[in-house]
Amino acid sequence: MTAYYRPLPQLDAARPAGALTLAGGWCWFDRVEVLSRHQPPRILAAADVPQDVLARLTAPRAPLAGLDMAQVHVMGILNVTPDSFSDGGQFATPDAALAQARTMQADGASIIDVGGESTRPGATFVPDADEIARTAPVIAALRALSDIAISIDTRKSAVAQAAVQAGATLINDVSAMMWDPDMAQVVAKSDQPLCLMHAQGDPATMQADPRYDDVLLDVFDYLADQIAVALEAGIARSRIVVDPGIGFGKTQAHNLALLRRMSLFHALGCPILLGASRKRFIGTITGAQAASDRMTGSLAVTLAGFAHGVQIHRVHDTKETKAACSMAWALRGQ
Repeated sequence: MTAYYRPLPQLDAARPAGALTLAGGWCWFDRVEVLSRHQPPRILAAADVPQDVLARLTAPRAPLAGLDMAQVHVMGILNVTPDSFSDGGQFATPDAALAQARTMQADGASIIDVGGESTRPGATFVPDADEIARTAPVIAALRALSDIAISIDTRKSAVAQAAVQAGATLINDVSAMMWDPDMAQVVAKSDQPLCLMHAQGDPATMQADPRYDDVLLDVFDYLADQIAVALEAGIARSRIVVDPGIGFGKTQAHNLALLRRMSLFHALGCPILLGASRKRFIGTITGAQAASDRMTGSLAVTLAGFAHGVQIHRVHDTKETKAACSMAWALRGQ
């Protein structure tokens, strides 16, 4: 029987003796929730957790794309697409995209995530050449102006390779290398970090009727398996980020289950990326029909992720998210 160990993260200033630092970051824990597919959850003292599990939970995460993973980071979303769910068409021209990237950097984003293919529910496939034409010139122009970390949001190895040549410093694969069998070798040769995201199904059909035996543990196992694939390809764990894929083949109940126990993913030994900004379930819960009206709900999710020790937050509203994270950082226990 497989046991899953979820640290119960704390930010309180009253930190007891013997409490452990989570992932080298800003949270501490002295208890874990032990999860199983066959038994009810139970609480265990951290001192009673197997040493190999504790080592993975507590090890400081290595810097990624020049960024300190002991700090919280805002990743600004830059969709150079005509059909993304929230801002499709707004930044489809190179000039508009570059101006938006510079604005997000000024607002406090430490990563710009450039995407040339919409992955919203129902989105259609974009050919490699079109995606490269949308993304590579923007990345090259931004790199010529700034040393900010730049991520390429793609599931295609040719697009990733072109982006790295243009100056991208992180590859964000929403298919976790499942779409393109060549992605692993492209990443390995690039020497750049890789984000592995969980998704059930293709964007065109992923929200039709998503089902899981246990969404939290199923997503965890999927990411563990894809980390193993990456390691086999020569990509070190220190170069890997994991993303549970909020909204990608998941109902509102699935999304909430993942967010409530997000700290489980620290047990994979990698930094965590959370991308829930302006998504439909936030609008459903808060009554915000338009994606652009979902900022406040998105900030609530970001702060919940901060309390779970999530290192990277992928968002549309960079200025507001940076301010919220700065305030949360100031309020954390010392």
